[in-house]
Amino acid sequence: MSINRRPHPRDIFLDRSLEELPLFRLSDTVDDPAVSYTAADGGRWRVLSNPGERLPGTFDQDVYVELMRRYCEAGEPADGVLTFTLHAFLRSMNRQVDGRTYEQLRGSLTRLEKTTLQSERAYYDAVVCGPVDASFTVLSSVMVERRRTLEREQLALFPVVVTAEPGEARVAISPVIRQNVAARHVVSFNIARYFGLPSPVARRLYRLVEVARAEGVLTWRVSLDRLREQLPLAQRYPSHLQRVLQPAHDMLKEAGVIREAVVRQQQREWFVDYVLAGKASKTA
Repeated sequence: MSINRRPHPRDIFLDRSLEELPLFRLSDTVDDPAVSYTAADGGRWRVLSNPGERLPGTFDQDVYVELMRRYCEAGEPADGVLTFTLHAFLRSMNRQVDGRTYEQLRGSLTRLEKTTLQSERAYYDAVVCGPVDASFTVLSSVMVERRRTLEREQLALFPVVVTAEPGEARVAISPVIRQNVAARHVVSFNIARYFGLPSPVARRLYRLVEVARAEGVLTWRVSLDRLREQLPLAQRYPSHLQRVLQPAHDMLKEAGVIREAVVRQQQREWFVDYVLAGKASKTA
């Protein structure tokens, strides 16, 4: 299996609390307006779509990671504000740049601003050093400006850039997320390795593995039901879940993220045992 690779200058940080919780649907066929999750300590977490909108999905997961890359590489600006052209953003994600993906990106940024994340003592706040009741969004504000008419007309004079830059975005990362990153309640995350994984399930699983690594473990045991909820996946039967997870496990092994992943049954419960690879076991 070939894993696509691209160079990238360094690792980035992701909010460790948010990484532990489900947010992005990994199946675009599921139309539920909400995701509900009960944490191991009993806390409750909900992801609520904006009326008339769907929940964030696989494309939105990649947009979120690219936003956090830009936030980290901008030096974690105090106001959380990032500005970028839609064209440059899509190119950074290795996405085709055309009218369809421009609209897809605009829709994604809106979803990240309008999708409500509700915590009832499920989200860990590093400032208060404990789980909190909170309601927030990934992006606290989004503004996308299209190019002025005169600028678009001038682009026709330069065929090389005719299809470029239909607009510029100005977004702000949520203060809730920013304060956890500032307090270094984070996972260290290699974005080249992430975008090199061809499966959305493998990408999400990679982020969960990094949560386990941040806890200082070399092996990570998780029940199959718990893993299904954290990813989250729509499949419920162990055999169906294994069919979805096996290709992702193979990708993570080839990419050097894990050494082994074994699904086994103990009494009536199914578990997955992961053996984590070393951080520098394979160059991304």
